Amino acid sequence: MNGAQIMVESLKKEGVDIIFGYPGGVLLPFCDQLYDSGIKFVLVRHEQGAAHAVDGFARSSGRVGVCMATSGPGATNLVTGIATAYMDSIPLVAITGQVATHLIGSDAFQEVDITGITRPITKHNYLIKDAKDIARTVKEAFYIASSGRPGPVLIDLPVDVQRAEAKFEYPEKIEMRSYKPTYEGHPVQIERAAKLIKESKKPLLIAGGGVISANASAELKKFIETAGIPVTFTLMGLGSIPANHPLFLGMLGMHGTKYANYAVVESDLIISAGCRFDDRITGKIENFAPRAKIIHIDIDPASISKNIVVDVPIVGDAKEILKKLHEKTGKTSRKEWLSKIKEWKEKYPLSYEKNGLKPQYIIEKLSGMLPDDAIICTEVGQNQMWTAQYYKFKKPRTLVTSGGLGTMGFGFPAAIGAQMANPGKIVVDIAGDGSIQMNIQELATAVYNKLPIKIIILNNCCLGMVRQWQQLFYKQRYAFTCVENAQPDFAKLAEAYGAIGHRVTSTDEFDKIIPEVLKEKIKPVILDCRIVEDENVFPMVPAGASLDHMLEGLA
Repeated sequence: MNGAQIMVESLKKEGVDIIFGYPGGVLLPFCDQLYDSGIKFVLVRHEQGAAHAVDGFARSSGRVGVCMATSGPGATNLVTGIATAYMDSIPLVAITGQVATHLIGSDAFQEVDITGITRPITKHNYLIKDAKDIARTVKEAFYIASSGRPGPVLIDLPVDVQRAEAKFEYPEKIEMRSYKPTYEGHPVQIERAAKLIKESKKPLLIAGGGVISANASAELKKFIETAGIPVTFTLMGLGSIPANHPLFLGMLGMHGTKYANYAVVESDLIISAGCRFDDRITGKIENFAPRAKIIHIDIDPASISKNIVVDVPIVGDAKEILKKLHEKTGKTSRKEWLSKIKEWKEKYPLSYEKNGLKPQYIIEKLSGMLPDDAIICTEVGQNQMWTAQYYKFKKPRTLVTSGGLGTMGFGFPAAIGAQMANPGKIVVDIAGDGSIQMNIQELATAVYNKLPIKIIILNNCCLGMVRQWQQLFYKQRYAFTCVENAQPDFAKLAEAYGAIGHRVTSTDEFDKIIPEVLKEKIKPVILDCRIVEDENVFPMVPAGASLDHMLEGLA
């Protein structure tokens, strides 16, 4: 076979049935083989859209996704999406075309050192120089992307390697001496952790995205219920257990619930599972959980004690370790602590003034109308935080959002990937009027593929989160954030692409149209919701402040 055929057959061996991408000159041999391969090719309208779409595919399904782009600008257009996946530990394989091997380093047309550029934002990457190495490289790439702490892997494939011939032999399994993730967890550390848990009066568990990556939701729920431990979540951990569970405290951190942040401050033991203690959840590090010992469970040893020094590190898979901790700690009664938590939840609920069309109202309404398995994608900014606060996620892999990198323009193409991975489910992108325009061209992709994605734009005619900071910390000097006079008519824009568009300006109009929007089965729908312009996200922990120093307000 030639190299392009080997690549296609190798992808089939890994179960790949869909690729998101954009063709180009140095990918022509590969594209020609894909043409009648049986693998569905989704033509996006910008390579960044491909990277985010495959990310949404992977997050919502748990499968390794595949995207591709040509050399030079095609490859560099993937970079933001690869970095987004890397920060959130999402398994994907990006295939880039490259100029012929004898031209590498000569500044040839559309040549760029994409392996060098992406080295800091991939789990691993490859430049293949011989067709006989393709099959093994693909096998390794999928293994690395999906094992241990998941992440993106890039394969750079020169055009002459795609044309060269070699014998196709696909390896049955991969053994890599330099890469052996730890899954079990050290038994001594697990015993130490179990002892601390049994002795603790005020334990609190922080669940991060690693719980969802490890498919550990059932183990988490069983453990906290038996041990009587309340649980709070990072943005990436939402959906790990149902939001209506009595031990659920919502999100912690900068825009977390007041009761979650108070619980962190009061706790005598923090158990972190699959969370890397990002600055958005810790607040001022010196004052984070001042009364608590800390147990840190993570499959990536580099994440442990990186930001917060911990007392008991446990390297391993969250699913396995939570199962063992459940076995070793047994049933515990913590009535006094749980009573205090309940008191805080009743005293400090999330709230907002109900005047005008409010984003919180829109999200609460959606949360009450949509089925538990609906997939909610978000853009980045206020829309993302309101969703995290007010949408009641019931299942894992139903929130698709850019956490670590905070990538505007992520949500809509990610929704395309999520809808293609889950054709029978409702997929909603909750967007801001700033973020949605960053990849609005993907409406053409959604229309062509008959994807009934619902795009709910929380339109406040400004770059809302930046404007909020300017209001609170920059004397209301709104530099470059108010765009009311420079906005498109989103409803007409949807129609121009062949989608459906509506605009609403009141709760009555929203209530009337939303059932119709959710019933659409073929076309994407944009619902432009003209919300109250000066609405802010509260509570809010200012940068550099402790978690118990929260700004509050009702806009």
